[in-house]
Amino acid sequence: MAWQDIVLYPVIGPLLKAGLGLLGRTRLPQTQGKLRLRGLAAPVDVLRDSWGVPHIYAASPRDAVFAQGFVHAQERLWQMDFTRRVVAGRLAEVLGEAALPFDRAMRTLGLRLVAEQEAALVPEPLASLLQAYASGVNECIELAAQRRALPIEFTLLGYRPEPWQPADTLSWSKLMGWSLAGNWQSEFLRGQIVQRLGAEKAAELEVDADAAWAVILDAGRALAGGKPVDATRPFTGPGPSEGVGSNNWVVHGLRTASSKPILANDMHLGLTTPSIWFENHLVGGDLEATGVSFPGVPLVVAGHNRHVAWGFTDGMADVQDLYEEHLRRAADGGWEYEFQGEWLPATVRREQIAIKGGKSSVEEVVVTRHGPVINALFKDAFPEAPPLALRWTALEPETTLQAFYGMNMAQDCQQFREALRLFTGPAQNTVYADIKGDIAYTLPGKIPIRARGDGSLPSPGWTGEYEWVGYIPFEDLPHLENPPRGYVATANNPVHRPDFSCFIARDFCSSDRAARITELLEARIGAGKKVDVAYVKKMQFDQLSISARALARCLGALEVTDADLRPVVERMRAWDGTLAASSPDAAVFEVTIRRALHLILEHQLGNLAPHVQGQGPAVGLWGDRCWEWFSHLLEKPASPWFDLGHGEKRDDVLLLALRQAVDFLKEKLGPEVANWQWGKLHQLTFGHVLGQRRPLDVVFNLGPYPVGGDGSTIWATLTSQYDLNKGEVVGPPFRFIADLSDLDHCWGLLAPGQSGHRASPHYSDGVPAWFNAGYHPMLVRREEVELHLEGWLELEAAPRS
Repeated sequence: MAWQDIVLYPVIGPLLKAGLGLLGRTRLPQTQGKLRLRGLAAPVDVLRDSWGVPHIYAASPRDAVFAQGFVHAQERLWQMDFTRRVVAGRLAEVLGEAALPFDRAMRTLGLRLVAEQEAALVPEPLASLLQAYASGVNECIELAAQRRALPIEFTLLGYRPEPWQPADTLSWSKLMGWSLAGNWQSEFLRGQIVQRLGAEKAAELEVDADAAWAVILDAGRALAGGKPVDATRPFTGPGPSEGVGSNNWVVHGLRTASSKPILANDMHLGLTTPSIWFENHLVGGDLEATGVSFPGVPLVVAGHNRHVAWGFTDGMADVQDLYEEHLRRAADGGWEYEFQGEWLPATVRREQIAIKGGKSSVEEVVVTRHGPVINALFKDAFPEAPPLALRWTALEPETTLQAFYGMNMAQDCQQFREALRLFTGPAQNTVYADIKGDIAYTLPGKIPIRARGDGSLPSPGWTGEYEWVGYIPFEDLPHLENPPRGYVATANNPVHRPDFSCFIARDFCSSDRAARITELLEARIGAGKKVDVAYVKKMQFDQLSISARALARCLGALEVTDADLRPVVERMRAWDGTLAASSPDAAVFEVTIRRALHLILEHQLGNLAPHVQGQGPAVGLWGDRCWEWFSHLLEKPASPWFDLGHGEKRDDVLLLALRQAVDFLKEKLGPEVANWQWGKLHQLTFGHVLGQRRPLDVVFNLGPYPVGGDGSTIWATLTSQYDLNKGEVVGPPFRFIADLSDLDHCWGLLAPGQSGHRASPHYSDGVPAWFNAGYHPMLVRREEVELHLEGWLELEAAPRS
């Protein structure tokens, strides 16, 4: 850090924050009084409650989503514009050359092109709703521009947003699909590992579904000794068998205090400011739904209507395959690729990327029958990789937004399931329940059927033997109704055992969180108690790690002679694995497991070790899964994986890792064990895009805050499993609980706040509640909304000019 930064930063940062705060207050949206807007058919009331949640009362679904578009833009316009620029690969236009690598990646994928294709295929009535939503956004843009009240980010970057289009909305599902799909990365890295270790040794790094602690479809049978629920409908999933990142679970009314289902959901995404989610309540004709939406997308993504509640976790379905291609230059200067003995012309796109300041860059994208060649995404880390083309379901037009419309309108679980037929991706573990008392689970999405292989490694693209030959029929996708166990829990864990009729995926997240959810539900049920909302709230904030508990047992059994290690080992014997922010034991665990994995993997894999631990451009799910792999490895004290070259066994490696961890903690936090608090190492900043540069971090970012948990706990706060100095944390921006006995009083918790305006009190007012389980009631009755009223905006129809 330069001396100028040391001297000036503490002064400039707060001054800039104060100045932009004053400017920002002139940009806050109007939330009281009346506005006349072109595009409305009838008046609409927008009532904002004390948590900043808008309640939109309209006469029709069309006017409701028009007003939703207007309100989204009032609160989150810059976020919406930034997101569509991400998908279109147009960041460099406003951020400069530093954003060029990201733009190149997005142009290579061509997600915006597919969104434009989808927009032309949307049927009625959704096409009219999409256009109404875009019209609402555009009315807000025009009004803000006329009043010189666009969000301050536009002022800082010196540009004005373009009109909103339906394709901008459809881009959102593409971006979510890209952020959730790590298949291609897992496949690529697996290929590198096989080259390094050989297929047999590499297979030892896998944790298959038979070894996993929790599998979703196991809910189709009762636990040993347990009594199955006498459900109102039969279990319709696979038949019973022997044996026993986001979270959701749904509990049947026979297991709950209210005698109706209870559903819980917390989706783990980037913890940013503003939040990726926006909470809203829509009323318009036959439409009434409340929950969260993506700013830029109409309707409710997760939440409830008057009849059904629902929630998601990523299903981890393998919907991406890499194909190694034989490419050569054609006589006309283009590209050709080999397929079944013939050389075929590749499609070549020349993408011109504008750069702020007037420059531009041209990116050549080669597309084969399988998809775009994507080596540009990882060429710096793996320059010797052969040409690899990506086949991905999201590169084809999808119908997921049509599914959301049906879900918002569904009146029971059966109608909801019918709506899921149109849910093409990203494939989601969907739990849902209705006021009749039914609970269900479905994994909807377009999941390919392969002619050969399972897509877990890059396939030869020139033979024609590894092509996709269709998609799994909806009726054959994993599904449960009123399962005998009395609940369904999902947490990005394996969906099925290996004997399931269809191949869904090989790569899932660790099953720690799902196993802990199951453990807590079984503890409650086994004690003869009913599950209630209070208990579910405690579950969502649980920070006990099954991986930590397993390692603590091994560390506590170590024989040590070093005086400074002995008290640490004694603490491990007494520790239950709870990763509280204030816990020194949690810090010891987190540093020790990283050091142990580093020792083992570096010896076996060399420079691939950081990638397997989750560091690099092509890691997929390896970083998450290697923790569960290590927990299973601990059960084999003499495994050759522990041999670092001198015949080491498990305890030798653990002792060395513990020694390194203690040395690190002493250097970092001092000699006193009591000061080694996990929250001093594990800190959360709700980061803004512009907050990546000083001194704007002082203006826009929130934090850092000490936080407990990690990626293996129900209260998930996933950070780098390789480098604790990386501050990015993934977790639940929104928590949701619905008791189907009283849908008028569900519970929500959104952080950091509803507004994207830095000067708004709702920019950060959700942060204290997020840390302290301060759920707010998700109001739906208008008389209750008016009791908590913060703003009442009347929108009236204005004639079109």
